[in-house]
Amino acid sequence: MTTAAPERLSRLLSLVPWLQQHSGVSIADAADHFGVTSTELERDLWLVICCGLPGHGPDQLIDIQFWDDGCIHVIDPQTLERPLTLTGDEVAALLIGLRMLAQVPGDHDRGALASVTAKLEQAGYALPTDQARVIDDVPEAIRAAVNAAVSEDRALRIEYLGATRDQLTERTIDVRRVLTRDGHAYVDAWCRSAGAERTFRLDRVLSAEVLAEPRDLPARDAAPEPGNPIVQSDSATSVIVDFTPSGRWLLDVLRGDLLEDHEDGGGRLRADVADPGWLIRLVLGQGGDLVVREPAALREAVRAAAEAALARYGPGGR
Repeated sequence: MTTAAPERLSRLLSLVPWLQQHSGVSIADAADHFGVTSTELERDLWLVICCGLPGHGPDQLIDIQFWDDGCIHVIDPQTLERPLTLTGDEVAALLIGLRMLAQVPGDHDRGALASVTAKLEQAGYALPTDQARVIDDVPEAIRAAVNAAVSEDRALRIEYLGATRDQLTERTIDVRRVLTRDGHAYVDAWCRSAGAERTFRLDRVLSAEVLAEPRDLPARDAAPEPGNPIVQSDSATSVIVDFTPSGRWLLDVLRGDLLEDHEDGGGRLRADVADPGWLIRLVLGQGGDLVVREPAALREAVRAAAEAALARYGPGGR
């Protein structure tokens, strides 16, 4: 079995303090604990006893006896007598990750997540809520329905408020996986209504009902990487949009290529959108903070839509 160097280094750093805590453990039991074979563990031990403090004399090397009776005894751990500890930043990142994972629907072990979180907090590693907090934006009923659909292998009927057309639709979906991106939870699923793969943001699901019929997922060669849920690659339109400092939030929505970045905070963005009509409505609602430059047809469509809206106000456009 070939082990990656980072994985082996992590195991070696944990090995000595664990062995000291379990003096006399057999090579086989220690190998089981670290998830390796007995042969791999012996290789680790032979490497460890060649390591130590600068000077590398006999009294500066880690001393472990393991070749006589098949049991392991740490004679001199040097500076590795205690388990590794986490920094404050590492603990904060771990707590945030645990809390986010606990909110994501799926079949992961929530009891284990709660147990690890509680142990970290009991050890004095509580997350400072004035600096960071995890916001749960998925209603409990929606989360429970998705959990049930996954665990019971059932289809799911949802009411979904789409981002591109601002339209409420009812769909029957077969959940493939649940994922998170930019702090939001998404369901990657086969949509029976569209007859294609779709990604649904869970905080836009207004209702969800687990159906009696089984989940039916078409096979696919590889799962697509989670990307911008606004974009469908088979029908995307490439656009170039100028934005003012007040419209810089567009970078977070479209996540395209920043072509120009002005000192005042404005700039120019190239991105792909699935529904040009959605972009037209977005631009019209921003009071000049967003300006479509390309394609020319879309720029003209924005102008025509703006004129039509002004005409409804009567003479003078007011």
